[in-house]
Amino acid sequence: MRKWLLWLCFGWLLCGSCAAYATTWLVVGDSLSAAYGIEEEQGWVALLQQRLAEEGHALRVVNASLSGDTTAGGHARLPALLAEYEPSLTIIELGGNDGLRGLPIEQMEQHLRGMIQLARAANSEVLLLGMHIPPNYGQPYAAAFHQVYQALHQEEQVPLVAFLLENVGAVKGMMQEDGIHPTAEAQPMMLDNVWPQLLTILQHKEE
Repeated sequence: MRKWLLWLCFGWLLCGSCAAYATTWLVVGDSLSAAYGIEEEQGWVALLQQRLAEEGHALRVVNASLSGDTTAGGHARLPALLAEYEPSLTIIELGGNDGLRGLPIEQMEQHLRGMIQLARAANSEVLLLGMHIPPNYGQPYAAAFHQVYQALHQEEQVPLVAFLLENVGAVKGMMQEDGIHPTAEAQPMMLDNVWPQLLTILQHKEE
């Protein structure tokens, strides 16, 4: 009898958890969202989950980010992630590794556009997080890289955070020794860069 009651209580807890997190947000990114070099709970995605809970939003944030991932990898992984989690919002943070490796801009744009369209076909809203890169492959390449995000923002009518690392990149104390990955101290700023767009999405859902 006691064992049955324990299982019954466990079932109630599971059902309550499912109800509490009926809505899921999915983050598909690279090392910038995977908390590379720091504790996972210090990353901006974990801080997002914490802020949502503190403000009373019953949302589950699934972080499907992989260090080293490219737009091609994200595009390949996305259909299975959408099927598994059925997110109401998909946050796409990819492209940095494409740029650092000098991969073709046209392919990067094609992959990101495909991800946006896949998410929308699965009834998920989309938020695109933009990146800048240094002119290692020349200024024309860097400019074309940045323009991809602006073009997708306009052509696909997708909300855009122009630069995830605004007030973080090249700022003393905000970057790890490799000069590429943000420190734990930088993560709240990264969340603050994304938050206004997320707040707009939340407000629209409540209207």
